[in-house]
Amino acid sequence: MNISAQAQLDAAVRQDTDATTGHLEQLFSRLFLGLVYPQIWEDPLVDMAALQISPDDNLVCIASGSCNMMSYLTAGPASVTAVDLSPAHVALGRLKLTAAQNLPDHAALYQFFGRADMASNMRLYDRYLRHSLDDQSRAFWEGRSPFRRRLSLFQKGFYRYGLLGRFLGAVHLVARLGRVDFSRLLAARTQTEQQAFFDAEIAPLFDMWLVKKLAGFRASLFGLGIPPAQYDKLAADGGGDVLPVLRERVRKLTCDFPIRENYFAWQAFARCYDPSPDAALPPYLQAQNFEALRSYANRGRIVNQSLTDHLTTAPDGSKQGYVLLDAQDWMNDAQLNALWREITRTASSGARVIFRTGGTADILPGRVAPALLGRWSYDDEASRHGSARDRSAIYGAFHLYHFEG
Repeated sequence: MNISAQAQLDAAVRQDTDATTGHLEQLFSRLFLGLVYPQIWEDPLVDMAALQISPDDNLVCIASGSCNMMSYLTAGPASVTAVDLSPAHVALGRLKLTAAQNLPDHAALYQFFGRADMASNMRLYDRYLRHSLDDQSRAFWEGRSPFRRRLSLFQKGFYRYGLLGRFLGAVHLVARLGRVDFSRLLAARTQTEQQAFFDAEIAPLFDMWLVKKLAGFRASLFGLGIPPAQYDKLAADGGGDVLPVLRERVRKLTCDFPIRENYFAWQAFARCYDPSPDAALPPYLQAQNFEALRSYANRGRIVNQSLTDHLTTAPDGSKQGYVLLDAQDWMNDAQLNALWREITRTASSGARVIFRTGGTADILPGRVAPALLGRWSYDDEASRHGSARDRSAIYGAFHLYHFEG
């Protein structure tokens, strides 16, 4: 076990002195030492529209599955530094960066990370990646989890694994108990058909006794990367009940975007990307972006640190964009203020901060000191637009702040 990573995760998640909550937070942090997100669940197109990435921009983001870092690189910024407390996420991000620079063509990149289920992926790794990967990441991927060599996940359907992949597998099991077949949804030709499928097939699942019972446990959403503090925020949006909030977010994922254009829906309902030639994919996996990704991949790096700790090493005014994902939902007031002190110190004039929240409200006013937050302006219109266009549909809201200097 990586003791340093465990200690950092415990500190990041710990919010409550209540014994029961404390035990849940400790369990959650231990789960985060392993692979949680094989794919990130924030829409990079929404991010890139809000960040307005330019060639002079130095960005810092939380990595998760690193689809965001890889996609931002296709826009050609000066640098993208990704941070993550999970050693597994760091190893995944470094594998993706190595692949972008060393695999021979887009077809190989798509096979490895788009399909992620072919026996020949082992040959791609041995020939193109193994000797270019750093020692720590190579040891991770060539080592064993309790039951298998980790690298073999890319032969068996990578997106079925990790904490999120297994959570989605459990969701499919419940759907089978309710006799729901998602193939009809994936074949839908119109959003009207998608809405009809949701109303007839998915919505009734939320009335099942088993679903109601499971949703009442604060640990039930650990597979979505939702710790106790964030669960409580979701429940607050539902008047104390998380189930109506989950129902609405599944409805948005199912209905608000054409199914052929929403790879998040494919991951949820098929546990893979759409295999069609014109399928929607994360920007870094799209053929038209391959040459840009290869050209700029050397501008990306990923480190095993918290965002606050990393920023303490950055010069004043050196960053133009910050991507916080939903990490602030995990933080207490002291952690929030420590983070925003470093963001404000390292931000150049006009810098942008984007983040998601489990609930619908912006969590910063009243918690971050006015002397800090007062130097930033909230972009209400862009935030509302980003919230509406985020195809992952898992969050309550998207938020954008501009630095006024």
